Amino acid sequence: MPHDDRDARAVVPRPTASPQKADRSPAQPPAVPATESPPMQEVGRSYLLWLMIASFGGSLALMVPLSYSLAVRISDLAPGHEEQLGYVTGSAQFVYLALSPLIGLWSDRTRSRLGRRTPFMIGGTLLGTVALVGVALAPSVLLLGLAWAVGMVGWSTTGQAVQSVQADRVPEQQRGRVSALTSVMTQIAPVIGIGLAYTVASSPFLVFLVPGVLGAVLVVLFPVFNPEGDSRALVRTGGVTLRTMSASYGFSPRRYPDFGWNWLGRFVFFMGLYFSTTFGTFFFAQRLDLPVKEVAGIVAVIGTIGVVAAAGGAIGGGFLSDKLGRRKLFALIGSTVFVAGAVTEAFAHSLPQLVVGAVLMQFGIAVFSAVDQAIVFAVLPDRAEAGRYLAVIGFAQKIPSAVAPLIAPLIVTLGVGDGGEKNYTQLYLLGAVLALVGGLIVKLKIKSVR
Repeated sequence: MPHDDRDARAVVPRPTASPQKADRSPAQPPAVPATESPPMQEVGRSYLLWLMIASFGGSLALMVPLSYSLAVRISDLAPGHEEQLGYVTGSAQFVYLALSPLIGLWSDRTRSRLGRRTPFMIGGTLLGTVALVGVALAPSVLLLGLAWAVGMVGWSTTGQAVQSVQADRVPEQQRGRVSALTSVMTQIAPVIGIGLAYTVASSPFLVFLVPGVLGAVLVVLFPVFNPEGDSRALVRTGGVTLRTMSASYGFSPRRYPDFGWNWLGRFVFFMGLYFSTTFGTFFFAQRLDLPVKEVAGIVAVIGTIGVVAAAGGAIGGGFLSDKLGRRKLFALIGSTVFVAGAVTEAFAHSLPQLVVGAVLMQFGIAVFSAVDQAIVFAVLPDRAEAGRYLAVIGFAQKIPSAVAPLIAPLIVTLGVGDGGEKNYTQLYLLGAVLALVGGLIVKLKIKSVR
């Protein structure tokens, strides 16, 4: 894997995270000072610990409402209308998806005493916390939905800023382990957060505020103990104009082929993932021949085991990829393990088989996600604009999360007569195929990363 030594030079070409053939054209921008993006040095254990804590806090505040609190609140406001939850969460996701490149672009262009990312980390946290108060007190589903859209933008901006800090500060040789450890924190946070919410379940207000305020404190501690530094000395890359805003939603695959191939590989992999996980509760109920309400405990147990498997997969894959200097191999291993789990699920008709399949899937997802995140940092077209490019790469995961649930019902009923049993086997097998194709794209098409 090529070593990135650009930060040691006084004058360098406009930073690209890795040398790509398409970047050698005469159309390349002229040389600019290295101060266009902050220098990279190995981060210490203290920095990594606070980064993990911030990742945990942001995920705690965002995922507890998505996993538990919003459902409870909507059941109070609109009993028997569970579909309202989908409308609320889907609409909020769409709002943030539309704004995220602009937020990333604004972050990249920010020059302040606090740095580029810290104002968005703190601002997003404050906005998200205030919005949670609105969600907790909303008298109707409509107002709750509006408040949650603001909350989603706030907390997702916080998460985007934390991720951008990693792109700014973490060098190549540490990206695997850092991506793995922060990924584990985001997976553990909802489990602990839901347990915390249960302890104050008698108060709808505290169900939102306790995880939210705790998450806010944990996020803000990161810049307090690890100041980003003044960004006013960094060379400006241009203002925020209508042209730059429209350009922030895309990139040139021809000019940055590795970034493009990684985007496509992630998109295909996550499409397969969401095909295989969207209707998990209904799938378990069918295969175990139980009413949907009676599989809640089983789903919770499988989910807990899956978190343990995911933690092992993320840490193992991330640390080994750093040690061996191999990224793409582990991305393919992750997708292959996921395929094994999805195929096991497709033909499972007993609880032990379902548990094995689910654990394999969670392990594979964690390996792929942690290692591919390190690949993303390596193939960023321009580290000085990490914020907006990370938002663009986020589309590769967010779009499948919105599209797959709309397509999956068509697949499970394909070839099934009226009143026939849903064909989850073909849904899981299709998910397996897509996940494998996504892993192969990353392994075979990216050239600048080992």
